[in-house]
Amino acid sequence: MKQLVRVLYLVIPKSDSGNLEKYWSEFIAFGFKQALSCIFPAFIFCMLVVSNLTTIPFLPRYDFLLIACVVMQAIMYFSKLESGMELLVITMFHVLGLIMEIYKVSMHSWSYPEFAYTKIYGVPLYSGFMYASVGSYVCQAWRWCSLKIINWPEFIPATLVSIGIYVNFFTHHYAYDFRWVLTLLLIIIFWKTKVIFTTNNIKRKMPLVLSFLLIGFFIWVAENMATYLGAWKYATQHEGWKMVSLGKISSWFLLIVLSIVIVIQLKFFRAYNKKQ
Repeated sequence: MKQLVRVLYLVIPKSDSGNLEKYWSEFIAFGFKQALSCIFPAFIFCMLVVSNLTTIPFLPRYDFLLIACVVMQAIMYFSKLESGMELLVITMFHVLGLIMEIYKVSMHSWSYPEFAYTKIYGVPLYSGFMYASVGSYVCQAWRWCSLKIINWPEFIPATLVSIGIYVNFFTHHYAYDFRWVLTLLLIIIFWKTKVIFTTNNIKRKMPLVLSFLLIGFFIWVAENMATYLGAWKYATQHEGWKMVSLGKISSWFLLIVLSIVIVIQLKFFRAYNKKQ
């Protein structure tokens, strides 16, 4: 992987002559690093394409996807693309995501219509890896883009708003949907928080809330591709594929907040323990 990075990095144009060329070079390098960060999500997408085009006798599609995800996760760990701590974080996302999947499917928010041996309450186990892939992206982006956070909020408000987001995904079926209240709260809590990223040895920063929104949008784009390939189906898609509602962007926006808070809080906790 390191050799591949070196080779590909050499083809990225680097020039200080002219602002346009400089920004173009930086943009390409940024896109390259984002692609490296998306290695696990991209793999899942490729497996969705493969499993959509071919079938394996006696091996249901969802079971094939589970095996593929487990193998890829093992490869990433043993090749040191992911550390033990990152694997722990990703496993947390898998468990949290699988719990939410079981609940959401029971509430008929979406479904997995195909047969699989590895289903629990109608949910194939591979689905947890789709949440894990979001955690993998956050961990990989932290490394490739040399991310640094400034003005991170206090532990308690950041944690409470994250818990509130996760709980609201369950309770809004029975009670008031607090997503917009939670959105307002997290904007207030993270108003001063910035993320610094490095591309071509140039440091840039952006409001963390804006990064939440951008990542949420691109996950929504990926969700449209995934549902088109039959990864799962919303109620409106059983008679034919339809674009996922734009309102889902707000759900992914909130979910990525939960993901990033978990990653950063654990990194801060680990750094604190090392100092002791």
